[in-house]
Amino acid sequence: MKLCGFNIGLTEPFFLIAGPCVIEGEQFAIDTAGQLKEMTAELGIPFIYKSSFDKANRTSGSSFRGPGIDEGLRILANVKKQLQVPVLTDVHEDTPIELVASVVDVLQTPAFLCRQTNFMQRVARAQLPVNIKKGQFLSPWEMKQVVAKVRAVGNEQILVCERGASFGYNNLVSDMRSLVIMRDTHCPVVFDATHSVQLPGGAGTTTGGQREFVPVLARAAMAVGIAGLFMETHPDPDRAPSDGPNMWPLSEMRSLLTLLKEIDQVVKRG
Repeated sequence: MKLCGFNIGLTEPFFLIAGPCVIEGEQFAIDTAGQLKEMTAELGIPFIYKSSFDKANRTSGSSFRGPGIDEGLRILANVKKQLQVPVLTDVHEDTPIELVASVVDVLQTPAFLCRQTNFMQRVARAQLPVNIKKGQFLSPWEMKQVVAKVRAVGNEQILVCERGASFGYNNLVSDMRSLVIMRDTHCPVVFDATHSVQLPGGAGTTTGGQREFVPVLARAAMAVGIAGLFMETHPDPDRAPSDGPNMWPLSEMRSLLTLLKEIDQVVKRG
């Protein structure tokens, strides 16, 4: 499969989807995207910038959700134009999909909505690549049915993304077997290394996380063999308005990506 101009799959070098959880301002977005572009270019890792204009699935109704669709899309368009990088953002049930699709290169569907047939097919009809987050409540083999819904409306540009499964109260677990099982969808498999360490609602009015396990899970996923890696990152995660506890520090991205590239090369040479 070709995505944003580069080839992806189990025989190709991994690609990276990365950026802050939510858009915090135009200069902030340009600065973070610029740093990510620079380091991935040096490492030879295909890169897609990710950030959200609206986080509709926050723990509390009073949590920061982002700048909204008009300002958010304006900022993403400027990031794309100034830095010449492809961009990804997530959409929700009430999102005007065609408007978003006119700006971004890849659409992402939230894990909680993966079983909503009308929503999934509406996103698919935009005929852009779609990164489908596996629901925390789904087994990996159930993703075949989700993918079938998207293919039914003529979209073959599909990624399937593992982001952990619910495991008791306020906890997720990543079963690395799922990365192999989801290959049966015949779609490139992506691993979300940062949402997989979330503790949903674990901080009461906010979601907690175990950031220290991000590199552990990322290394494990690379060893299994994946097409792409999803990681949210931030210059100062402890001050981030959304998902700070599970975002990886931007200053530590280069060293982690260097190691992950080495693992990926060993696995795919074999």
